[in-house]
Formats: sequence, C-alpha cells, structure tokens
Amino acid sequence: MVRVAITGAGAICALGRNASEFAAAISSGRSGIGPIRSTDMSRVRFQNGAEVPDYSHTPYFDDRRADFMDRFAQFAVIAAREAVAAAAPEWTAELRENAAIITGSCVGGQSTEDIGFQEIYKHGRNRVHPLTIPKTMANAGASHISMEFGVTGPSFTISTACSSAAHAIGQAYWMIRSGAAPLAITGGSEAPFSCGILKAWEAMRVVSPDTCRPFSKDRHGMILGEGSAMFVLEPLEAARARGARIHAEIVGFGMSADASHITQPSAEGAARAMRTALRDAGLSPEQIGYINAHGTGTLANDISESAAIHAVFGSCVKNLPVSSTKSMHGHALGAAAALECLAAIVALRDGILPPTANFNEPDPECDLDVVPNHPRAAQVEYALSNSFAFGGLNAVLALRAVAH
Repeated sequence: MVRVAITGAGAICALGRNASEFAAAISSGRSGIGPIRSTDMSRVRFQNGAEVPDYSHTPYFDDRRADFMDRFAQFAVIAAREAVAAAAPEWTAELRENAAIITGSCVGGQSTEDIGFQEIYKHGRNRVHPLTIPKTMANAGASHISMEFGVTGPSFTISTACSSAAHAIGQAYWMIRSGAAPLAITGGSEAPFSCGILKAWEAMRVVSPDTCRPFSKDRHGMILGEGSAMFVLEPLEAARARGARIHAEIVGFGMSADASHITQPSAEGAARAMRTALRDAGLSPEQIGYINAHGTGTLANDISESAAIHAVFGSCVKNLPVSSTKSMHGHALGAAAALECLAAIVALRDGILPPTANFNEPDPECDLDVVPNHPRAAQVEYALSNSFAFGGLNAVLALRAVAH
C-alpha cells in the first residue's frame, strides 16, 4: 500500500493565525481561552471561549467574496491556503481533476443561520439574506476550497459532531493510500459563536464557567472553540521525489460506533476505535509514545477515555504521555480533531509534547500521565489522536514521525 505523507499544514484559531503561531502556543502551554467578544453574551450564563481574537475578513477576502462565506468557511479557506502554499504541489490539469477535498464540520454556518432566525422571529421581517442557504451549508468550506484552487476531483464534507475532522482526515488518508486520489486537502473548520447555539450548549450543562481543565479533579466542563486546521496529504514517495517537506506520516485510522447512548460516552467504543487504528497501522500498543486525547474536561468523557486507554494499553500506560490540547484551543467541535491532529504532528516533528493546561489536581479515576501544565521534550516515533463524538461516533488517527 502507498505510504501517506503530510506535506502541508495550515491553521487559524485562538492560538494563532497560522500553523507556526499555533505550534509555538501549544509548545509553550499558552491557553487561548478568554471572554467571548464576537457575539453578545449578555443572555448566556458562561462567558468564556477560545475564539480567533479580533477577526476580520479584510486581510483575507474582499467584501464581495466574503459576502458569500460564513465565518467557518472563511476559516477553512484561510487554513487551506496556508497548507497548500506550504506543500507547494506541482499543479497540473490532471492533478486538479483528480485531487480530493474532504472536510469536517459539525454545525456549518451557525452565525448566518442565527441571523436569519432573528430576522424572522425577533424582528418580524418576512425575508432573510438571499445567500443564507449557501452560507449555512456545512459543505461550504469544501466548496470554497475547490474554487480557490480549481480542484475538480471528489470533494465532500463529513459531519459526525466532534469527530468530523478526524473522519475527514481518515477518509482522505485511505483515498491516498488506496490510490483513489493523488493528493488531498483535508481537515475541519467551525465557528459556533452565535447566541442560538451558545444557548443550546448552555442547556446541555457541560460548559465550564471558567476554563477547561481536562483530567483535573476540579474540572467543570468543556470550553467551546473555533477555527480551522487543514492539511495536504500525498504519497510519501512522490513527496520525497519532489523534495517536499514532510511534517509527519499518517499510518493508520480506526473508527467505531458505541451503539449505546446519544450523549454518554462508552469506554468500550473508544477502546475499539484505538485498537482498530493500531491494527490498521500494524502497530502494537507498546510502540505508541504519545496520545493527544479527546479530553473535553467533562466529568464523563475524561473518566471514560481514561478507562479506554487503560483497556488498550494496559501496563504501558505508566510510560505513556496523554495530554489534551483542548485546554488551550478549546473544543472546536467539527474542527477539534484537525487542530488536535496538528498538535500531534507538532509533537512528533518538533520533539515537544504539548501539556494539559489549567491542571490543578490529579483525579484517581483519570490515572494517566497528562503532561500537566508544562511542555515536555521527548522524541516520539508514533502517536494517536483521539476523537470521540456525541452520538457515539469515534475516530482515531495514528501518526508517525518522519526523519529529516
């Protein structure tokens, strides 16, 4: 089978406007969580999130193009531009015709949808913006990326809640590995900061009143985030032949469904996805040197994920660093797995394990080495990136460091 290289990475989120800023932030343990400024929070009980600070479309898009794009789609194109520029593929008519674009998004154009509902129900108007549908649709990110680069091959969006981007990256990986596509642009994007969806999350009672403290005994819930991370995937041999920089290699992908509860996580389902990723990669548990955890900071998730990791790795757990970067970039829903995949890539590439920030007190039910508060220098060959979604849909990526 074809080996699959990551030759381009791009990002925009609370930790920075590009992949380098993101890497510097997570490698130093800097959190991007703070008061939400981009929407009116006067009616929302919680006040904090991980938003792109002072975002404006003007450095990236002219007004006419921006009018066709919700914030989440803008993020997708911004990250894709950086990833493609970094990979610098040799675009030909044939490559554009066969390259794939696979993105993940959980909620799509929420800001646009919220504005439309306010126009109808709050202001009593009888019409909404004529571009509401194309701005709201979850596939808008993939569509705008295809137009940006003139890519006419298979392009689609996967929506599996918090696992959306992991499923997208995994599908792109399998397409490159099988020869179904010669190159793929893949990742996730999300922009959930609008009053309607924030009130919906408030009703779930899973959002922290202050910050995100994954695996800490005094954790109070998740913190929502926004942004995008995108990658360029291509065959490893082809990348080496053209002298491309290779950030990491994807070596396996595993999926599972809990088939148990719509919101409560299942340790068995999470463990099954990790085992499937290991089997797909041909790896043993002993070979994994780092896990970027789903690690939401909720009581149920962190206990369940800890149990799943113990079930899969057994006695290896005592020597296995496991951190949650949601403590820094927040839970970006459909984009979360893409940001976390980038965090795992940075760990493998740069030899610095990102910490679990905001950690105060060990929880006996989360008996893991969570790399608390401070980054750790470590040369790791293999890593997992875990994503476990509402609806019981799990996805795990296995990655490998590449010698330069």
